[in-house]
Amino acid sequence: MNITYKIICSSCHTPISKNSLIEHCPQCGNNWLDIEYSYHTLHHWPDLLSERGASLWRYHELLPIHHQANIISFGEGWTPLYHAQNLGLMLGHPHIYIKDERQGPTGSFKDRQASIAVSAMKEAGIKEAVVASTGNVAIAYSAYCARAGIKLWVFVTSSVPADKMREVALYGSEVIKVAGTYDQAKQIAAEFARSKNLFLDRGLRNLAAREAMKTIAFEIAEQLGTIFAGHDASLVNGNRFPWRAPDWYLQAVSGGLGPVGVMKGFQELQALGLIEKMPKLGIFQVSGCAPMVSSFEKGLTEAEDIEQPITDIATLATGKPGKAYQVLRELILTYGGTMTAVTDGEAFRALKLLAQMDGISVEPATAVTIAGLIKLIRQGVISPHETVIVNCSGHTFPVEKHIVGEQYARDMLANANSEPHGREEGILTALEEIDGRIQRIAIIEDNLDSSRLLRRILQAQGDFLIEEAHNGTEGLALIQRTRPNLVILDLMMPGMDGFAIVEAMKNDPNLRHIPVIVVTAKELSAIERARLSGKIKALWQKGSFLDSDLLQEIKEALPKT
Repeated sequence: MNITYKIICSSCHTPISKNSLIEHCPQCGNNWLDIEYSYHTLHHWPDLLSERGASLWRYHELLPIHHQANIISFGEGWTPLYHAQNLGLMLGHPHIYIKDERQGPTGSFKDRQASIAVSAMKEAGIKEAVVASTGNVAIAYSAYCARAGIKLWVFVTSSVPADKMREVALYGSEVIKVAGTYDQAKQIAAEFARSKNLFLDRGLRNLAAREAMKTIAFEIAEQLGTIFAGHDASLVNGNRFPWRAPDWYLQAVSGGLGPVGVMKGFQELQALGLIEKMPKLGIFQVSGCAPMVSSFEKGLTEAEDIEQPITDIATLATGKPGKAYQVLRELILTYGGTMTAVTDGEAFRALKLLAQMDGISVEPATAVTIAGLIKLIRQGVISPHETVIVNCSGHTFPVEKHIVGEQYARDMLANANSEPHGREEGILTALEEIDGRIQRIAIIEDNLDSSRLLRRILQAQGDFLIEEAHNGTEGLALIQRTRPNLVILDLMMPGMDGFAIVEAMKNDPNLRHIPVIVVTAKELSAIERARLSGKIKALWQKGSFLDSDLLQEIKEALPKT
């Protein structure tokens, strides 16, 4: 590999050796170091990428590993970028994208960190290492250290799910469970490493780990460029690859390593002339452990620590952010953005929402980001035209039972009737009992995407028999034929519009009792509102509701059974 970079002290700016695992500046003792690359030598770098495989190592010129033989890789990186279409429809923001880091080898974005950090360990000749973790780092480092032949000592809190601890042990790591906070586990891990003279992975202050996260920015810029330019991205503005930065990058944080590294990646792309702007940064924490958010809101330059985090989301229970807060705060002040807290409950509701609307099951830390996104949209901080990237940091395993509840399945006896001639009838009876839908809802909507979204909201949250029509004439005929318990109606449709359907229903004694909820993108005039007054149950604007909002209105409108 042709690597040209230098390690520099952020305090005294002294150039240091090229060992990316160096812990502090030999001149002043500062332990926050930076890596700078020779960007002027990388003019043709984008053209080279078309000939490389789909992993983070395609960007090797901007990664701190000198010799290819030291790379420890499972093919991590180049994860999908999904368009959250249904979530965007619901929120009225069409440009929400999810960077799906669940697709990593061990199921989280920490695989990037493990690949480069463990490769740096191997290059430095390290045989044993120590790490503290709330789960994902422990699993990723354990897998990569096993491949590298490095013995790993993992310090975790007792709140880490037992299934994750067992997976760590499966890779051969030594697991030490600390009955205390994550910050206490980090302190004990540091003392252990010092007493045994072992290498300690210092998280945010580990240069190799920080450099790993910038590959997320590289991939986002490539993927977004292709999305917005169309699939034929051979030439855009003279560049072979149409790199593009989003307007916002969002992530929930514990130690803050992810967004610090990602923003460094965007800074490097800007230095290379591949993107024109930097994204704004959205940082989220849970309200029971939000030292960064509370300090940011107070305008503090250094974070106030929280000694006892109170949250069920263990992966975000870091009460002492230290340097991370200062770096993230400076990034927000420079490029724009904000820090916001959400409750555990808001996060768990967002977790279910994303799974049920867009089919993406995420870990609670990502759900905090989704809840934060919703909050910023409702506050008007994120505008409808802006492109937003959400870091889906990991998979939902193991799903805590208080998210889905205990009664998430229905029982059915396979041999419902032991008699040969009665078996089929018995199974059909059992299936009828499972499908207990008694409330009939008609959706009259000519926009197929909107109709699908409404259907999905109802399917995910209730036992409803749902029927659809996609123009006004067919819609009225459906209502007359089936006499549903509720009508969800668009106003602007070809032929007979929603206003005419409402009038026809109120003039028909067999239909006038059926409640109507209007869901429309139309801004109604005073005259149009008067036409609907007293004739409909509720009026909702498309793109300004969540499933829970609409469902509550539906439950209130439906007759009690």
